[in-house]
Amino acid sequence: MLIFAIALLIIVVLLLAEMPIAFAFGIGALVFGIGTGSNISFLIPYAYQTTTSFALLALPLFVLAGTIMAESGISNRLLDFVNSIVGRIKGGLGAVTIVTCALFGAISGSSSAAIAAIGQIMIPRMVREGYPVGHATALVACSSVLALMIPPSIPMIVFAVTGGLSVGAAFLSTIIPGIMLALLYIALNFFFLRNNNDIQVEEKLPFGQAISGVGRSGKKAFWALLMPLIILGTIYGGIATPTEAAAIALVYATVVGFLIYRSLSFKDFWKATKWAAITTGSIITVLFFLFMMSRSMVLQQVPGQIADLLLDLSENRILLLLLINLVLLLMGMIVDDISGSVLAAVVLLPVANELGIHPIHFAAIVGTNLGLGNVSPPCAPMLYMAAGVSKITLDKYIGITLKFLCLGHLPMVMLVTFLPELSLFLPKMLMGIQ
Repeated sequence: MLIFAIALLIIVVLLLAEMPIAFAFGIGALVFGIGTGSNISFLIPYAYQTTTSFALLALPLFVLAGTIMAESGISNRLLDFVNSIVGRIKGGLGAVTIVTCALFGAISGSSSAAIAAIGQIMIPRMVREGYPVGHATALVACSSVLALMIPPSIPMIVFAVTGGLSVGAAFLSTIIPGIMLALLYIALNFFFLRNNNDIQVEEKLPFGQAISGVGRSGKKAFWALLMPLIILGTIYGGIATPTEAAAIALVYATVVGFLIYRSLSFKDFWKATKWAAITTGSIITVLFFLFMMSRSMVLQQVPGQIADLLLDLSENRILLLLLINLVLLLMGMIVDDISGSVLAAVVLLPVANELGIHPIHFAAIVGTNLGLGNVSPPCAPMLYMAAGVSKITLDKYIGITLKFLCLGHLPMVMLVTFLPELSLFLPKMLMGIQ
């Protein structure tokens, strides 16, 4: 345990010193491996074999499909469709942002992609229509983590592969919490803006014209909206595995971009492919070192020791669940969602098993909580990424961000933790998970 604590401290210090995540974990893995006498020549082939697993192949396929759809102008079509429904009411543009982030998450599976695709469009647009820039920034940052909860979620793929769980069941576990969180954010957005008289609202259209506008924008967004249904339908209809569904999504995105929307050029396709390759390469590098460290930890029985330590502290199930959530929150603050998913699967999943927590229920706890950590100061990678789009200082958006998190995301973490059926209902109904 001492060597593990030292390795973890080294990783945290290197991350705070802004060393690239892959190298920070690589150094930590080497320190831990050498300190425990692990055979490095055994750990490296294990990490390589794990990163080449069939299930993990879904990761680059979903990343590439999402980037191609983004380059095809999918985000604009989704925004126009949602805006035609709720955009003409006060605070409606904020609701458009939240829903579109959730929909884009169902295409890309990445919160950073949601910020890049939606934030760059919606933050300037909200500011032009009178929204406080801090409110717009916080809204995009908090909504972006819905991409971690709405399938296909890349962190859920990584968690399931590392923990030896069903990827499809892990996907299903966060759908209901993700929808509830989106609705909660929408309600909070309207509440926070209720007395803001600076917001410009377009004149309401007669009912007939409004319905006609929804129909037109829905027709334009039809192929985009169909993509999540195809992905989830093929997986839960037993037609394809998640990896095969990812390949279907990639082919579908390419056909829609080139032949249906005709907004995807070969230059855009190459740009999307290059960006996806860079993104996937960085993720796989991080995973490689994490898998090395995780295997070494398993061989040294570190997860079991941590489980025993927590159980020695208290036998109160509620207190232990709160402690696990606190550890997950700290993980989310320090590392990205991918790294946090691997660490949670290796370190905390055995603890959850000891407590009798269903592993799919725990997957939902991890997905919900890591999202909270990703937008919680001091590190808050997604929050700072959104601020980079709006180019404002921390004091302009930290207050409203904390309100969204404390009144929205934190209560949802508690609900998911202490009401298992929120996350187990769909896996039980659709996949027969016991």
